[in-house]
Amino acid sequence: MQNLWEFVDRSGAGAGEQPRESLTYWKDVWRRFRKNKLALVGLCLIVLILLLALVGPVLSSHSYSDQNLALGNIPPILRVTDLGQGSKIYVQESLYQIIRVTDKGEVLGPAALLKNDTIGRRKVFEVDGNEVTLDYSMVREAGSTKKYELYLNGSKVMGGSKTVLNRSNLLGTDKLGRDVLARTLYGGRISLLVGIVSALITMLVGVAYGGVSGYEGGTVDNVMMRIVDLLNSIPLMLIVILLMVVTNRSDVGIVILTISLVYWLPMARQVRGQVMSLKEQEFVLAAKALGAPKSRIIFRHLIPNAMGPIVVSMMMSIPQAIFTESFLSFVGLGVAAPAASWGTLANDALGGIRSYPYLLIVPSVAIALTMFAFNFVGDGLRDALDPRQRQ
Repeated sequence: MQNLWEFVDRSGAGAGEQPRESLTYWKDVWRRFRKNKLALVGLCLIVLILLLALVGPVLSSHSYSDQNLALGNIPPILRVTDLGQGSKIYVQESLYQIIRVTDKGEVLGPAALLKNDTIGRRKVFEVDGNEVTLDYSMVREAGSTKKYELYLNGSKVMGGSKTVLNRSNLLGTDKLGRDVLARTLYGGRISLLVGIVSALITMLVGVAYGGVSGYEGGTVDNVMMRIVDLLNSIPLMLIVILLMVVTNRSDVGIVILTISLVYWLPMARQVRGQVMSLKEQEFVLAAKALGAPKSRIIFRHLIPNAMGPIVVSMMMSIPQAIFTESFLSFVGLGVAAPAASWGTLANDALGGIRSYPYLLIVPSVAIALTMFAFNFVGDGLRDALDPRQRQ
């Protein structure tokens, strides 16, 4: 009978093939994370904010605590008046002060005050050998839109003015003459430290507590959750006051400890719910059948499969911690002066929000960008860590 089968020569098989690199779990996570453009933008923004907070204060020519009352409340954009012969001034309207500046926007310092007529509401300054009179008496007149008038050696200054950027203080100064940019960069250190450290402590405690409670169930779960309910009923302010009375101090450590004592409770509830929904799955039953201990099942099987919601919750707890620190600083229980965080900067700006809105805009933008960045990264990690979306 004719042989219908024929052996294939495999001596050259696979000669032109390139072996594919093995794809580990974390490599696959990074591969899927990179597909999310917003997540990459958020990651780059977080890295930029961290670099500015760590390196910015070192490279800045101003210190966060240096004060110069004569240069207080100078905005980032200056309205410069030309007096002629190269003399440029900026009128600080809140204090009716004359500041000498250059044509490029560099602040030289306050002009020397020669006379202060509080009754007639006039001030006389010396600028480059000339007498400059600042008359602000018209603010008393009804319907007057002018805030002041300038006189150079007795003659009214008719020259125009132009706006330039403040090159000496890029983001202006506060009421004490401190550089807003330097304080914002330094405040980023404290705000990010409070947010990141509090989030890490919250995750470690909440994941361990919620994982054990959800896996054990029954009486153990009831007792552990009643403890959570009891701690959750204690107001945050009461915990802060008690800690301050016991430790007799108020600093970053107390703020971190306070936030950590409160924020791990929602994390524990969330992890408990995730573990309870996963512990009856087939892979858990298989691990039990193979004799795996409870700790291995919880931390090597259940927690990794619930990592998506955990990471998102941790990322969102960072801006929440920053907001909480801002609130504590607002009521005087946060970071003590002269140290500054974004919360204390926003609190200091509330008094002059109408006259100097930039003082509130700068820390608010910093907080908002940080919140968006961590939110984007959290959403990207949620999709990348979800094993059900693996392809």
